[in-house]
Amino acid sequence: MKLQLETLYKNRENVHEHFLQDVLDGLNQNPKHLQSKYFYDKKGDALFQDIMAMPEYYVTRCEMDIFQNKTKDLATEILADGSAFDLIELGAGDASKSLHLLKYLQKTGAKFTYMPIDISGNILEVLHQKLQSHIPNLDIRLLEGDYFEMLQKASKVSSRRKAVLFLGSNIGNMELSEASDFCFELRKNLNKNDIALIGFDLKKDPHTILNAYNDPKGITASFNLNLLERINRELDGRFDLDKFEHFQNYDPLSGACRSYLVSLENQKVNIGIHSIDFKKDEVIYMEVSQKFSVEDIQNLSVSNGFKLNKTIMDSKKWFADAIWTAV
Repeated sequence: MKLQLETLYKNRENVHEHFLQDVLDGLNQNPKHLQSKYFYDKKGDALFQDIMAMPEYYVTRCEMDIFQNKTKDLATEILADGSAFDLIELGAGDASKSLHLLKYLQKTGAKFTYMPIDISGNILEVLHQKLQSHIPNLDIRLLEGDYFEMLQKASKVSSRRKAVLFLGSNIGNMELSEASDFCFELRKNLNKNDIALIGFDLKKDPHTILNAYNDPKGITASFNLNLLERINRELDGRFDLDKFEHFQNYDPLSGACRSYLVSLENQKVNIGIHSIDFKKDEVIYMEVSQKFSVEDIQNLSVSNGFKLNKTIMDSKKWFADAIWTAV
């Protein structure tokens, strides 16, 4: 395996300072909020793996259905004119889904470099070990850091056409306006005829959606509360986790499934030398998991400089991987 590792934050003090500043900025706003990208430390990665294995959490299984059973359809769109390309995956995780596509592309003899981007160095190490085992001859360049900064780096190191994967309904972890801004910024970083393959969780039975994010074993609650634990571990925080409770809701009209942590009493929480006041029942907004209609996907593509080529759905039609071309 050809391996190269690029790291955005070589100085770990910078990571600490970015984390601290984002936490303080978020908790001093009204309403309070924390950025979901900080869920993913080593413990958070493990908890999210547990979430994906839950029977209630259909999202991963539905997209896996697409990557296992409609691999040829995905590959046909990506291979396009048959020229060499860079396959860039934003938020690659352990590549459990894209592994099927990587194997298929390699069997076709396609000339490409796989460039997984993730903010978690830990998960990239896991990914590296996995790919060494499953696809030892894969040409790979690991990119640790924020999406667009590393996407710009990928563009500088190679002039080949780009196919960008953004899977797992990560696009749904943004407010609708943010998702549109993200797609606009993505288009700015691509050339005409480059491809984006984006996973969208579709609107469906509200009970099915809510159960996926409010599981009876409390794994999703632990995943959210772990961010407070991470603040305690890394930023000298003093959160008492027993004084916060996970709350989830879903609005079937807007398609927004939102998670919160609720303060169970009036309290003051120190983070290093800083102090944050919480009122009883005050919430910290943690994350949105937005659901989409096919029309939403079409509108999002056209309004941000893309053409919707194809929408590939799982067998239940609960999830869609949309292939866009930059125009």
